[in-house]
Order: sequence, then structure tokens, then C-alpha cells
Amino acid sequence: MVLLPESSKSTPQVHPDSNLLLTLEPYTATSTLLEFARKDAVGAVMRSCVRILGSWTRLAWSSASWTLVVCLLLVRDETSESQDAKAPSCLSREDHALLSSLPLDGSLTFSNTSSAASDFGLIHFALPAAIVYPKSVRDVQVAVSAVASSPGLTLAARGRGHSVHGQAQGSAALKTGSWAVCQEEENHALNGVVIEMTSLKGIRVAPHGEPGFGQPFVDAAGGELWIDVLKATLKEGLAPRSWTDYLYLSIGGTLSNAGVGGQTFLVGPEISNVLQLDVVTGLGHSVMCSQTKNADLFHGVLGGLGQFGIITSARIVLEPAHEKVRWVRAMYTDFATFTRDQEMLISQPPGLAFDYIEGFVVLKNEDFNNGWNSVPFDGQTIDPSMIPDEGGSVLYYIELVKKFNWNDMGTLNQTVEKMLAPLRFIPTLIFTTDVPYEKFLNRLHDVEVSLSSQGLWDVPHPWLNLFVPRSSITSFDALIFKHMIKGDFSGPILIYPLKRERWDSRSSAVIPDESIFYLVAFLRISLPSSGPLLSSLIAENDKIMEVCHNAELGCKMYLPEHVDPESWKRHFGIKRWETFARRKRKYDPHFVLAPGQNIFPRIQPEHASLHATAVA
Repeated sequence: MVLLPESSKSTPQVHPDSNLLLTLEPYTATSTLLEFARKDAVGAVMRSCVRILGSWTRLAWSSASWTLVVCLLLVRDETSESQDAKAPSCLSREDHALLSSLPLDGSLTFSNTSSAASDFGLIHFALPAAIVYPKSVRDVQVAVSAVASSPGLTLAARGRGHSVHGQAQGSAALKTGSWAVCQEEENHALNGVVIEMTSLKGIRVAPHGEPGFGQPFVDAAGGELWIDVLKATLKEGLAPRSWTDYLYLSIGGTLSNAGVGGQTFLVGPEISNVLQLDVVTGLGHSVMCSQTKNADLFHGVLGGLGQFGIITSARIVLEPAHEKVRWVRAMYTDFATFTRDQEMLISQPPGLAFDYIEGFVVLKNEDFNNGWNSVPFDGQTIDPSMIPDEGGSVLYYIELVKKFNWNDMGTLNQTVEKMLAPLRFIPTLIFTTDVPYEKFLNRLHDVEVSLSSQGLWDVPHPWLNLFVPRSSITSFDALIFKHMIKGDFSGPILIYPLKRERWDSRSSAVIPDESIFYLVAFLRISLPSSGPLLSSLIAENDKIMEVCHNAELGCKMYLPEHVDPESWKRHFGIKRWETFARRKRKYDPHFVLAPGQNIFPRIQPEHASLHATAVA
């Protein structure tokens, strides 16, 4: 049932005993509603409703009031569930009994599941039927096996929920602005179970390796965060080689995608720096896999979007950690020069290369968040007279890092100057600072703390991440950066080159088929009180994808989100899709895992073999 007035004059009929699917259209919420949600004793669901409402505009107040009524009904259902032991209305008695009887070392709850109903994107919402908090690998096996035995359940592993389009939700995410509670049984709705992997702990550092693994490594549970792995390894003077820019992400989450950052050009993504995995497949089997043992599963899970198994532990390569870094930012007006210098930098031999290279696009204005004044360190400002007139509406800068120890200080300046000498940046617009190694790697945490204090962290993040072939990057600049990026753009824009040779083609990760390609990331936010509407930002992302498709730029979506099987097949390409579908049939034959990715629909166990043939 959809409860939404088609116009301000229509009156929806609310049936208390019905299963509800609430679809919210744009309208502006007032601070009164927000304050009510903050004070309400059952605010978990209410806040989620208001969060949706606060992102939208243009609906008449009569419609808005009915929307609020439905939100209150959801709150009533949520609280009544916590007050008695009856099963949630969207679970069959059989499934409720099945999940209730699981012999877990950890715990399971049917109440307060709204904590896993959305993710960092705050775009898609799907209320799970239950949440499992595992304390052991056996808990994960038990939960997966139980879900696989029921035709009405699906399951997703969730780390920090830092996906943007509902990929870590326990059921297929609904369209923008939707809140899923239950659907009528005749619509074949699936009930999602979420495994909160952050409750599965364990970090073991082997600074001297062990028999069979001659190099230092760390074993980390799939739910552990990279920041905690860093802290544990630094105690031994070691650290992983490859990083994402933000460290409060789970091991299993990033390895299920790729894990890309400023070191990727040099040592590959995080998935290229894994020695071994422990995985619970869609059949509930716990399997150890590596390059030489169960290699097909090993490569499939890395970058596999959670489709073949849940990573319960990963063995990750370590290297000696340095004490500090020299951090450099150099600005450009000319895109061709900017990309030429980046490609020259990533082509240097490892001993002569910088340890980190990323590029950024900023607006050609004085804004401290997105303009040229966001580039200097330590709150410095740039005199507008220093900005050359040439170029379009945007500027570019390269960010570089050279790691060093205290005993390198005598030669550091000379070394860095020599490495910078071939570059053709604007000579007066280069900025440097020295910071501790750990502080640099965890640099975005300070940003998070600052934004959280201003109420700007828990807002929608309609991010778009692309891999763009080198052959198309100039056209991308002309069509997107110079044509579509306007003065009200809010959020960083990243652009930096990667080398295909650092990626293992056997993994499930999808990248362009060129020796050099670029990561381009539009990391926008939607503010409830100012700026473009969330719906407008999503429409702009769709427009960027449309322009790329029409211009045949060959872009691939990183952290992909597609809505139908045909789009996924195009994303993978024919041969890679055949491999991906084969692995799905082998390791998750009932199509239980990661339904939020919207790749494979859930099927009943007795129909698994028939459906597996169909999707191939």
C-alpha cells in the first residue's frame, strides 16, 4: 500500500492493520518537526522520517501533515514491538521462530532496527527485520545458514554503513526518499537481516611473518576498522601499504569494493595487498582462501560487492612505518599541464616516486570550502591577484606526500625540491607542511569532527565515483568540469591517475581497459537549510552519467549502483559478467547475500539451479 496524496486535495486512507510502504515526495520540514524528533522518546524512527522530510521541498502542507501521520504510525508500530514479544508484522511466524532460535554467541534483535535502515548516503532506506551482532565466526555461519534455508529472507553484512546507495542494507534498497517497512506478501517482498560486523573483533600483528608468509602482516577481523588496525600496527613500527582517504571504514567493507587512495598508483588498491581471507559463503561454509588455496573464491570476494561471501578475517601486508610526511599542494590553471604532471609523477620508479599522489578540482572563487582558499595549509589565504586569468571556471591542484624519518631531515628539502623540479605548477601557489605520519593518514577525522559539531556530517551524501580512461579525461574535463560544475557546488572533487598494472585482473573489481585511468569523485553533500535539493543533486549525477554514456567516454562506476540486471551486465562487460554470475551460482546459489546491491534477486532454494541457469 502506498500512502501518499496525489495532490494537496487528496486524503490518504490509513488502515492500522495494513503493511505499509511509505513513499515521500519533496517538501520542506520546519525546525519544529526536527525539534520534535529530537525530543521524542521513540525518536529513532521519527528522526529517520524527519531526515527524509528535511531533504525535500514543494509539497503542500496538507500532504506534509499526512506524511507526518504515517511517520507517527511507524513510530507506534516500532514501540509496540518493543513492548511485547510478538513477531514483527513483516516476518512470517516461521521466519521469526527460525531467527529467534539461532544458537548465537552474540545476540539478535527484532527491535530498534532503524540503526541499520540507512547508510552514509541517507538516500535509500530499508528497515531490516532483524539485526545480528556476531561474537564469533560461527555466529556468522549460523545466521547465513538460517537465512539460506528460508525462501523469504535475505542477509547483508554491514560494517560502518559507509555505502552511499543502500548497498549494505539487508533488502533491496528502495528508490530515493523511500522508507521501507513491509510490503504485502503477494508482492514477494523480502525480509532483510543485517549482520553488524563491527561486533566481530580481533587484530593480530605478526611483525616477522610466520612460516609460509615471510613478510610482516596483520590478521584483522572483517568488522575491525582501518584506524584501529593502523594503531595496532604502529606499535610494532609497521603499517599497511595501501589506504583509503578515510580510515573509519571496516576491513570487510573496503575489501568488498577495492579500497582506493593516494598510494594506489604505487602499491595497488587495498585488495592488491591481501595475503589471505577467511570467508563465510552464502551456503554458511567458513573457507580460508588465498592466491594458492581456493583461489577462485579469494579473487571473487575481493571487489565482489559482498555477493559471494562475508569476509570474517583478512591477512594484510605490512611495511615499515615512517615518523612524518612532507605534505605538498601545488596549483594549476591548465588541465593538460595538470594531468601531464600527474601522469609523469606516477610513472617514476618506486624509489624516486612520491609516496602519495592525488589531484583535486576547486572552484575559481575565494570560498574556504570549495574555492582556491581551501588549498593552503594552516588557515592561510590566497590573494586573488595571484590567480591567473586564463583557464575556465575551475582550478586544479596536485597533492603530494613524501614520507621521512628524523634522520632524513638533513637531505629532505633537497630531495623534495629535486622531485618537484620537472612540474609546471603556478610557482607562487605551492604550499607545504610537515605532519606526523599517523596524523596525515587520519587527516579526515578532524574534518568529520568539525562537520559533526556543525550538524553537517549526518546529512545526505549523493556521491558519485567514476573510473575514467586516460583517453577520455580531456573530454571529461571539457564536458563536465568546465561545463557542468557551477558556483554552488558543495563538496570536494577528486581526480588522480591510477595504473592498471597494480590491479589483479582476477579480482571482481571493474576498471577501464587502459594502462592508465583516473579516479574522479564528486563528493557532494545536501544541506537541509541551503543549496540545491537532494533530488537536484541526484539528477545532476544522472546527467553526468548520461553525458559520459552519450560521449562514449568508457567510464566505469566505482562503488557502483545500478537498478537492473542489464545495467549490471553492461557494467561488468560480457566476459566479466559470466565469471561474476558463475561465482554467484557456486558460492551463493540461493542468492541470499548483499541484496542491497540489486544485482541478483532472491530465489527459493528449490528453484536455485533453474534460476542460476537463467542468469548466466
